[in-house]
Amino acid sequence: MLEERSCVVTRDCRTESNWTACMSYRLDRIEVQNGKRPLEDDQEGENVKCKLQKQSDGSSLVGVTLSLGSSSASPDEHADNQDHAGDNTDRSTLFPAIDRDNSINSLIRCSRSDYGAIASLNRNFRSLIRSGELYTARRRNGVVEHWVYFSCQLLEWEAFDPARLRWMHLPRMTPNECFVFSDKESLAVGTELLVFGKEVLAHVIYRYSLLTNTWSTGMQMNAPRCLFGSASLGEIAILAGGCDSQGKILSSAELYNSETGTWRTLRSMNKPRKMCSGVFMDGKFYVIGGIGGADSKLLTCAEEYDLATGTWTEIPNMSPVRPNLRNDMPATSEAPPLVAVVNNQLYAADYAEMAVRKYEKHSKTWVTIGGLPERVASMNGWGLAFRACGDRLIVVGGPRVMGQGFIEVNSWVPSEGPPEWNLLGQKQSGSFVYNCAVMGC
Repeated sequence: MLEERSCVVTRDCRTESNWTACMSYRLDRIEVQNGKRPLEDDQEGENVKCKLQKQSDGSSLVGVTLSLGSSSASPDEHADNQDHAGDNTDRSTLFPAIDRDNSINSLIRCSRSDYGAIASLNRNFRSLIRSGELYTARRRNGVVEHWVYFSCQLLEWEAFDPARLRWMHLPRMTPNECFVFSDKESLAVGTELLVFGKEVLAHVIYRYSLLTNTWSTGMQMNAPRCLFGSASLGEIAILAGGCDSQGKILSSAELYNSETGTWRTLRSMNKPRKMCSGVFMDGKFYVIGGIGGADSKLLTCAEEYDLATGTWTEIPNMSPVRPNLRNDMPATSEAPPLVAVVNNQLYAADYAEMAVRKYEKHSKTWVTIGGLPERVASMNGWGLAFRACGDRLIVVGGPRVMGQGFIEVNSWVPSEGPPEWNLLGQKQSGSFVYNCAVMGC
């Protein structure tokens, strides 16, 4: 079992004078009612405390310390729960003797692992968490935490917090059998995880909300598709290319705004493509590689979308070169390019050579800079996740074994030197990663 960790938050409260009330305020132990806990943490026990401290220079600071053994309770839980922390009739008040703005500025610096427990305190906190106001304030203040979401079992998703090294289970999806066995893509944007697939007659999108810890359906793109390239930047995401329900390869693209829940059609790319990858780099969106043309050949070019001008520009040879691709293998047998961007630098995982490559912008070439973790396996790139996670690269995968296998999360921070992978977590699981996305909020 992992040791409990604390998150200390300090906020300037020079304008506050009632320190007796502040220092006597305590968030009592959360009493979790019996019933279903949709988001389950692999640790037990739950204890929330609030303590205050002062700077050595005499200026007053509020410090909120949240020490949690199980911090992933759903904000949707305890909707009618008794108000353990003394719910006030003034819904704008969160902490006694601290105004709402200072309260929010303190809470945004707590780990989002703790927000489920905070939401369980009373209706005021629950309403704050579910409104998304905290996440909007976090983004405005540059406070971002990245969690890795992945699926190694059909319909089951897990989340991994690389900062606290915690595994969490998401509620199980409940689609029909057609969706289960269809091609699926995933994308994390804002506080949402989107899973794209196909049901009997049409494409469908399942949306997981971090705010409510629930899945929902009903969202539709302007031009439904699968096998597209995508990436997110804050609250927006761009999806480009892919196939429609008739199998036609598309050149169209759409922008999704998670705050408004709306889709906007963008100008089409120069070339239609499917099974491509997408990244944001230097404020622009890139679609890399894929399959296109009448003969469904592998594309080595990329296209750059400028959000300011709304135009696409083709870039030759930007897709990672894969010299080991056999001529007798169809292009569709290989996974889309395994690419990720950290600090506006583009990296790729070469599954055949078990190597990490970097794209040199000035020469527009790919160079090998090191190796991948030793114990990750794939099937022509399928089953291996290679993602950016803040200032680090993440590889999620495991070895091929008979029977019950295990999954590993490895990380490397490129700014610290050549690839040296650190094992962040390991657990029993299927070792084939069907889908993976990183949510930063």
